[in-house]
Amino acid sequence: MDAHGAIARISLAAVQHNLQQAKQLAPSAKAIAVVKANAYGHGDLTMASALKDTADMFAVARFEEAQKLRAGGIRQPILLLSGFLNAAQLEFAALNNFHVCIHEFAQLDVLEKTPLAAPVTIWVKIDSGMHRIGFSPEQADSVFTRISAIKQVVQPVNAMTHFARADEPEQRSVTEAAITCFQQATAGKVKHTALCNSAGVIAFPEAHGDFIRPGIMLYGITPFGDKQGTDFGLRPAMNFTSSLIAVREHKAGEPVGYAGSWVSPRDTRIGVIAVGYGDGYPRMAPEGTPVLVNGRRVPLAGRVAMDMTTVDLGPEGNEQVGDEVILWGDGLAAEEVARHVGTIAYELVTRLTARPRLEYVD
Repeated sequence: MDAHGAIARISLAAVQHNLQQAKQLAPSAKAIAVVKANAYGHGDLTMASALKDTADMFAVARFEEAQKLRAGGIRQPILLLSGFLNAAQLEFAALNNFHVCIHEFAQLDVLEKTPLAAPVTIWVKIDSGMHRIGFSPEQADSVFTRISAIKQVVQPVNAMTHFARADEPEQRSVTEAAITCFQQATAGKVKHTALCNSAGVIAFPEAHGDFIRPGIMLYGITPFGDKQGTDFGLRPAMNFTSSLIAVREHKAGEPVGYAGSWVSPRDTRIGVIAVGYGDGYPRMAPEGTPVLVNGRRVPLAGRVAMDMTTVDLGPEGNEQVGDEVILWGDGLAAEEVARHVGTIAYELVTRLTARPRLEYVD
């Protein structure tokens, strides 16, 4: 029996290729590679190490994520997308070449009052329509005026925004309005701009600005719900696999799994995969969600459990214990699986737990 549990095999070459694709789409811009949330489940320090020769900067969401990269030997500037929470974090950021996003007045107050041992680089976040964090366009003038008077800030400052609907082609006018809003709020006031997430990089070349922020596209996944990364020349980086740990003969009318929610309409063979929501495979994946067993597409049958998931191999299926199962990856895009589940591929790759082993290839 040569079965194994869940493994996420990640191609470093694919991630490097995807960053090059992003840079080719925006040849006049520098690239901030986004490695937040453990690089979308792919391993933040390993991904940053693989991209350190081609990325101009890195970006993370949490202060602790930036600390990990620095401790791991990453030397490029690191942008804190959520900024800092207190004076101690601001002081550490200044000493360690963290670029800091400022998005609310409480942060600006701390910046004005905290003596720093080194100058700090600031990115002012403008709310162009997302309405989560950021200064409104009406507040921009006063914010830039206050920051320009702070001697320990590298001048002039930079500005950024985050598009709310760039991944919806039918809402193009909304993003165009956001671009105009940002440009009007920052004109003549900043050194560098950064507007585009992955969707913006692909769909809005007029907004590439000085820096782009490719995130999900680095990992070969498209931000557009009805597409796949390969549609844009991207290479999926993660191959999430497991294996069959049992193959059972199954009679018509018999249920499978918790609550007996799936009942076979025919005599068939049921395969049991060593993966479940304890590994990060989505519990809400419905019957019919595809997996590949030895390259053959077969549907889920019954509920996903913590450690096991069952599939209908069909009456003629000849798969055996130990055979490989691809949950998403080569031949089965994460975007397709996500559509079956009713979520986005971002969630699939970032929700992997600590149990699946990460293996890096090429």
